[in-house]
Amino acid sequence: MTRVISGLEVLAHDPPAWVKGARLGLLSHPASVSADLVSARELLASRFPGQLRVLFSPQHGLLGEKQDNMISSSDFLDPLLKLPVVSLYGPRMAPPPDSLEKIDVVLVDLQDVGTRVYTFAATVAKVMEAAAAGVKVAVLDRPNPIGGVQVEGNMLKPEWASFVGPYPLPMRHGLTLGELARYYNAIQKLGCDLEVIPAQGWRRRDYFETCGLPWVLPSPNLPSLDSAVVYPGQVLLEGTNLSEGRGTTRPFELCG
Repeated sequence: MTRVISGLEVLAHDPPAWVKGARLGLLSHPASVSADLVSARELLASRFPGQLRVLFSPQHGLLGEKQDNMISSSDFLDPLLKLPVVSLYGPRMAPPPDSLEKIDVVLVDLQDVGTRVYTFAATVAKVMEAAAAGVKVAVLDRPNPIGGVQVEGNMLKPEWASFVGPYPLPMRHGLTLGELARYYNAIQKLGCDLEVIPAQGWRRRDYFETCGLPWVLPSPNLPSLDSAVVYPGQVLLEGTNLSEGRGTTRPFELCG
């Protein structure tokens, strides 16, 4: 088994020069944890005292408590750090200008699952577009849990772009979130000051189970690596009147 070091821990152990004194924002969720299960927001607040100013949340919320699909999240005050949490999945999908005025860098730590329709990459693209006005974006990368070798499925046509597929990609794209951010920035000319801090030790052929990292649900209906492996195909059932197993203990592994 390979011991992969996430971009979060790489940043904490060996911070780049631009971190010193920077006002930081963080886009994260429950799977944003260190190898010993310390949350990213706790780790960064401890490592860079006073620098973390605002938190951003993706679909399913900062705490992952939004069980149902396509349920918006509200802004609130984080009870742990007493920092404002700005929802990027609700009435707005991009960070409002006043939240970006408070910071110099948006740190992004999200566990993506390697499928085009998973909305975290679209949220990152929205953040990059908004941040292009003068805020740096740094993706603290994590492994693609279903590997980076196999690429499968149809290519999205531009006329069908939406929040579950903003730009042309195959369904199973084989990229990490950091690689997707680079692709979006280059191909779509977003103009973002982007930096990616790779996960050390990850090899493209590696599935998550070989990485030596804890599996924390990236969203409420992906409780295991097995559910993430079948997700690129089974999630298509959401476009039908069939159930893909939400509400059971084996979502996306069951259908009917």
